[in-house]
Order: sequence, then C-alpha cells, then structure tokens
Amino acid sequence: MKRMIAAMIGALLLTAAGARAEDTGPVVRAAYLQSDIHHLAFWVALEEGYYRDAGVAVDVAGVFKAGPEIMSAFAAGALDMAYVGEAPSTTAVANRAADVVVVAQVNTEGSALVVSPKSAGLQRLTDLKGKTVAVPGHSTVQDFLLRRALREIGMAPDALNIMVLKPPEMIGALRTGQIDAFIAWEPYPSKSATMGVGRNLAASGTLWPGHPCCVLVSGRDFLASHPETVKAVVKVHVRATDFIHRHPEKAVAIGVQYTGMDEQTVRTAMKNVQYTPELSVEGEKEYVRFLTDLGYIQLENPDDFVEGFLRQDILREALHP
Repeated sequence: MKRMIAAMIGALLLTAAGARAEDTGPVVRAAYLQSDIHHLAFWVALEEGYYRDAGVAVDVAGVFKAGPEIMSAFAAGALDMAYVGEAPSTTAVANRAADVVVVAQVNTEGSALVVSPKSAGLQRLTDLKGKTVAVPGHSTVQDFLLRRALREIGMAPDALNIMVLKPPEMIGALRTGQIDAFIAWEPYPSKSATMGVGRNLAASGTLWPGHPCCVLVSGRDFLASHPETVKAVVKVHVRATDFIHRHPEKAVAIGVQYTGMDEQTVRTAMKNVQYTPELSVEGEKEYVRFLTDLGYIQLENPDDFVEGFLRQDILREALHP
C-alpha cells in the first residue's frame, strides 16, 4: 500500500512547480468532522501548504459533529467538498437528500465499540443485550458497523437501547453511567482508554476487516462546473496521505493540534486507522445492500447507483492526467 501511494505521489510531484501558479479558480468550501483523526490528510494539507502549492483556495466552511450534519449542509448549498463517512453520504444521495459524489477514499477501519473497564460482565457482543449503546447518528458508519455486528451474531437491534449521541459527549456519558457502551471513530475510543474511562470491546477491524470508512466527496454540481479544481483537491489528498505514511511523527503532531488531544491518544488512535485514497467498490456495494436491508435506502438498481456514486474516473484522471 505504501509503495502504491509513493508511486502515485511521485507522478504528482513532477508537475508541482507548474501547480504553484496564483489561484484563479473558485474558493472551495470544505468541511470535516470534529476531532476525527480519519481526516488527518485534510489537516496535513492545510498545515503543509499543499493547497497553496496546487493553486487551490480552500475555506474551512464547517466543522461538524456527525456525517448527517455535513450532508444537510450540502443540501443547503453551504459546501462544495468534504471529508465525511461513506455510509451517511450513501444514505443522503440514495434518498435524494443531498447530491454528492465520492472522488477518493480517506481511510478504512478506525472505529471501536467501547465499554467501561469496570464492566466485567461485558466481554462479548451478546453481553450488550438490554444495554444502552450510543452511536453518532443513524446511518453513520458506526451505526452500520454495530447493526452489522449484531446481525452476524443473530441479535436484533431492538435487543439493545440504541441512542444517538455525538462523539464529544460519549466519554462523559460512559463515565457517568448514562450509557453502557458507545461506538465512535478514533480518537474517541483511544481517548476513553487514556482517561481510564473505556476499553475496546471490539475494534471495527474485527467487526468488518478492511471496511471502508471515510471518503472525500464533492457536490455533483461543483464537480460539473469545476472539474479541474476537484481533481487538484484529489491530488492534494493523495499527497497528504503519502505524507502521513512518510512522516508519521509530524503527522502525530498535526493530529494533536487539530484534535486537542494528548500525544499518546493520537498516536494510539492512528495505529487503528488505515489511510488510503483507493476507493473500495466492493465495500460500497455492501453498504448499499445492508442499508437497503435496514430500510434506510431503497434503490431500483444498486450497481448503477454505485457506479455513479463512486467517481473512480476522477481519481484516475487526477493521478494520471
């Protein structure tokens, strides 16, 4: 994987000098999720000046607490591009609540199901029966992972009390006993462990090995009107992802800066995240199938949906112009 990304970045850097021209394109209104270490590549690009190098002006137009909120912002016409979960993006587009396309993967894995270290009786997923479990929102990646895991063990979701709670509030709720467990993106699971409040009952990589998680999306209209700008942003994303692999210590420092969390937490969290720009087509198809089974979406032709939603051509053209 690292060699593949290194090869990609080599091709991109050949044209770096020409990309430093003064920006003449639109200002890209971008967003990401609060303290989500999955979105480290975006922070790296900002801090390392990669957007400036590419001649792209980026405005951080929002920092949101959950993926469905980002989709609402797209629907309101407030965003052009964003780092966001693949599941809420799929749900919003399938239900015509927002119109975005995926132009690159951001990461795979990187979430965890967390319980209190004092809860000796919670050792397996089956032990969650009758317990209160928090998810960041319905149709989020984490909601999907929990429901998928329950299906695998033959337990109905209504056997639990599943409630919505934003990740910044989850650790406090677990500490005070308001919830028995939560599933969230990193670094919140690692932070709960650092604080002595939580322990991982299951990392998402064990619930669904290699599962796609966050993606880089563009508004469909924005892509249609500014294709070269979108490709430039994708190139920056690939370059920033390569930076994470090549300069892990600097990446940790940037993660600390943007999450406001301690170095140990960020370092531990990053070990649970697989950073990659490669799109997971089969993973998206599984999202579509399962979200359909849950009743979150209804599609006449799932394969056609995936083909139009995952713009592999944009990633290819960005890497091989």
